[in-house]
Amino acid sequence: MKISNSQQGFTMVELIITIAILSFGVLAVYEVFYPIITYTHAINLKFTATNLAQEGLEVARNMRDNNFIAGTAWSGGLLDCQAGCQLDYTTDASVQADASTLVAYDPNTFLRVNDDGLHGYGSGNATPFTREIVVSQVSTDILKVTANVYWSHNSQPYSFSVDQYLYNWY
Repeated sequence: MKISNSQQGFTMVELIITIAILSFGVLAVYEVFYPIITYTHAINLKFTATNLAQEGLEVARNMRDNNFIAGTAWSGGLLDCQAGCQLDYTTDASVQADASTLVAYDPNTFLRVNDDGLHGYGSGNATPFTREIVVSQVSTDILKVTANVYWSHNSQPYSFSVDQYLYNWY
């Protein structure tokens, strides 16, 4: 009878080579997906900034419309934002609104997200965004409203700006 000394399995060298090949494969997959994740977050911030700028214009338009409804000066309160102010959906845009309810823009006051998922300056979780609304008078019947949204990502400052003209159409 002959005894055979053949062993089945991996030797230590084969095991090390296998681990090295798998490690390079995992690193390659990571290198492919890491930029995608980073770009996705950056794009999400840009979309949010776009929507925040649009919302700022909507609040200004709402103030104009409420002035029309009340039969008061159509630009009432809006011209208080010539040096920049902070408007959000909670800004008192009713006809009884005092000009003092408008807050001057402060680049250190960030928008927050409340429990309902709405952005404002009240309570909630801080975001990287600030929003400035600037109103300038083009003529007696035209106002130019500019919404500027600022944020920082990876220590890089970004901004998004959008303009709209409001008309005295009543």
